[in-house]
Amino acid sequence: MGLVTAIYNLLWGDLVTISLPGGGSLGLSLLIILLIPAGIFCTIITRFLPIRLLPEMLTVAVEKKNENTNGKQNAVSGLEALIVSTATRVGMGNLVGVVAAVSAGGAGAVFWMWITAIIGSSTAFIESTLAQIYKEKDPLYGGYRGGPAFYLHSLFKGKKKKSILAILFALSGLLCWCGISQVIGNSVSSAFDNAFHVPPIVTAVILCTISAFIVLRKNISVKVLDVIVPVMATFYFVLTVFVIITNISALPSVFGRIFQEAFGFRQAASGAFGAILMNGVKRGLFSNEAGSGSAPCAAAAADVTHPVKSGLLQALGVFIDTIVICSCTAFMMLLVPDSVTAGLGGMDLLQEAMRYHFGNIGVIFIALTLWFFCFSTFIGVLFYARGNVAYVFGDNWTSQTIYKVIAIINLFIGCMAAYTFVWDLGDVGIGLMTIFNMMALIPLSKEAIESLKDYELNHIKKRKTGGEIRPFVKKDSIIWQEDSEAS
Repeated sequence: MGLVTAIYNLLWGDLVTISLPGGGSLGLSLLIILLIPAGIFCTIITRFLPIRLLPEMLTVAVEKKNENTNGKQNAVSGLEALIVSTATRVGMGNLVGVVAAVSAGGAGAVFWMWITAIIGSSTAFIESTLAQIYKEKDPLYGGYRGGPAFYLHSLFKGKKKKSILAILFALSGLLCWCGISQVIGNSVSSAFDNAFHVPPIVTAVILCTISAFIVLRKNISVKVLDVIVPVMATFYFVLTVFVIITNISALPSVFGRIFQEAFGFRQAASGAFGAILMNGVKRGLFSNEAGSGSAPCAAAAADVTHPVKSGLLQALGVFIDTIVICSCTAFMMLLVPDSVTAGLGGMDLLQEAMRYHFGNIGVIFIALTLWFFCFSTFIGVLFYARGNVAYVFGDNWTSQTIYKVIAIINLFIGCMAAYTFVWDLGDVGIGLMTIFNMMALIPLSKEAIESLKDYELNHIKKRKTGGEIRPFVKKDSIIWQEDSEAS
């Protein structure tokens, strides 16, 4: 535990502290020092892709499956890969993370979450496009697999069959996702105990039984997420629109408060500006996961006609997560009079806000929403784990099944008790994943940019002019050579 705490403090603690006017300070952790400059770098080299190509992201998202795939059996479409990654992003970060940001940093933290999402979209594009370029055929589940372990393998394998850095990334991911399983179990059991007085043991048995039925079957995970994620995200969004419409007169003051507190001289002078900025940035990074290497594990599985399509979809996923879903949670809270939520923080703040908008049914709604969000996250992270388990332990069903069983056991334990050690373990896992991912992301970013130029020239431009679209070819990739020949 001492070792985990030391690594946690190194990754997430304040590595550099900058003094601000008014007596405040701005603490920068190692991961923020890595992720923010990397995000700015990716935004510049993609020529502000999140803004410039947002219409193209939406075009790719609504393409029919047979227009966007090469028709491989059991392959996941680009949109299905987006749904899987959204399932893991749209989880605790969208509820607890946003509440924590607003509680600690005020309304101004929301603005910095938005900025982080725009920057993170570019990072997500680069890592997901690379995952597509370096994907492999999956002999167990069918279709494709990949992620940072596979492009780290290509970059650092040397004369060995496997790369040590790729193995370390895969193990960090497996460690993180097991830790997340306990966090998910504890969050769901606590929410149901508070809202319905359901004993944790009952929640544990039901949740683990349903989870086992889904994840222990070969290819049912994506089908389940195809149903759950769009429904829950749409329903949550519709409720937010209802709240906004019924409080439309207060909306200008909410936006005014967000921007005023984000840049306000009063906050800077009081020394609170650092808390506002860093809480928004930290929670934004936690929520959208851009740069951590998680989402590329889903992006690589996508059967698309060009690697950039998967990158664009994952960049859109960051937008959906933070700009849309996280904003929904923020507006739910900020459209409540200060007198109602005075002195409250954490989930108490969100529950009181929901009670204000919808009465006691709002508390029940949050419990159900948390259940769906967390449950879909659990299924999503086990989908991520497939390729990483195979990279470390080989292509066999034994290792795949053992990892799933361990994750379900952790889910059960989490329902019964909260272990802060496991929360720290999950944070250490995702922190190490980010560091290993960054070792390959910047050196290989040139390949993603070349792929983007090819897509803009041979897809977007020729689609508009009516020219013949040339298939993407990567000389040192068997898969993309085969797909090109098939096309």
